[in-house]
Amino acid sequence: MPKCLSYKFNDLIPSGWKTRKFNVLLRRKGQKNNIKCILVRKITENSLRVDRSTKCQSEDNASLGELLKNKYYLAAFREFLQSEFSEENIEFWLACREYRESTAPAHRFLRATDIYQEFLHPMAVKEVNIDQCTRDKVKRSMAETTPWCFDEAELHVLRLMESDSWPRFLRSSACGRLRTEGLIWN
Repeated sequence: MPKCLSYKFNDLIPSGWKTRKFNVLLRRKGQKNNIKCILVRKITENSLRVDRSTKCQSEDNASLGELLKNKYYLAAFREFLQSEFSEENIEFWLACREYRESTAPAHRFLRATDIYQEFLHPMAVKEVNIDQCTRDKVKRSMAETTPWCFDEAELHVLRLMESDSWPRFLRSSACGRLRTEGLIWN
């Protein structure tokens, strides 16, 4: 179990111990205080091994956005969402990524309108679950057609998938098959 120290003792940490630093920003009456914390954990022979189970644990703890850059994760997760009839979330996320990569302002405006009509309009067939405030912010920012006009809605949908669909996918038999075949760890 890691021990949290409120101060730094680099010279007291034995060589075989691994440290991790975390910077935490707290608000206290309008002021920000920088608190540094060192987590100390003994490195053992087992913790140095990089096997499939360790890789699996670390990838399960990684962010969904990072993991979806892997084509195997993306395909398997998309198929899982289709089986649950909730694929609009991943389709919206992919559409936002594609939108951000487009460079021509005229194309960007047309694509932004299409994304809004397909996913964000209250009567959209594939409407994603976002609050009205976020929907209004996106609609206002579409006039500028900046690459980041969908970022807030995209982040909201990603967090929704991370907390809801992703844990169920990790427990599903589809993910289990991919793990046994070794496809998603490449």
